[in-house]
Amino acid sequence: MLLTRPDLQAIGLTLQVAAITTCILLLIGTPLAWWLARTRCWLRAPVAALVAVPLVLPPTVLGFYLLVMMGPNGPVGAWTQALGLGVLPFTFSGLVIASVFYSLPFMVQPVQLAMQAMGTRPLEVAASLRASPVNTFFTVVLPLCRPGLVTGCIMSFAHTVGEFGVVLMVGGNIPGVTRVVSVQIYDHVEAMEYADAHRLAAVMLGFSFVVLLALHRYNNGRGVGRRA
Repeated sequence: MLLTRPDLQAIGLTLQVAAITTCILLLIGTPLAWWLARTRCWLRAPVAALVAVPLVLPPTVLGFYLLVMMGPNGPVGAWTQALGLGVLPFTFSGLVIASVFYSLPFMVQPVQLAMQAMGTRPLEVAASLRASPVNTFFTVVLPLCRPGLVTGCIMSFAHTVGEFGVVLMVGGNIPGVTRVVSVQIYDHVEAMEYADAHRLAAVMLGFSFVVLLALHRYNNGRGVGRRA
């Protein structure tokens, strides 16, 4: 057997976290990207900077602050405990929340760029036809921004799969609960189980290559379609 049972368990958990995180990011990232693309409010620059912080901030730093905020003495932790939900660190839910924060720019930025590239002409045409803002968003904006949405979903999913620092800080290393693939590889190396680490790392390498290849072909296919 190429992969051990704990390896397969870590892969399944990783895919589950990535899928849930991507769905959440699609729901909250799309309207946020629309606001950033259209607003002239002075808050636009600070909000855009906050969204992009995970791109430049060390993952352990982000994970540390999320751990403090969601811990028993943090504001989020106090709120969840008041609701009877306990604390989120070292739980599957906490792992998903940390992943949402860490992968947020990988959803928002591609969608925002697609919305900005769309221009104002389609919106003006929809307004001339007396379409409501909600109807315009779902029937005009989203179809025209589909390439950005696809790119955002693919990149968010792949980025979540490859997380290490944030998930280790917030989720810890609990088998079947928070032990994802990146942490499992770390455990193999720490235990000097290099053969197992090689096999699992090869799976991750293959996954990354396939994701980037699919994204490249998708973008090339769109370019061919536009030229035709």
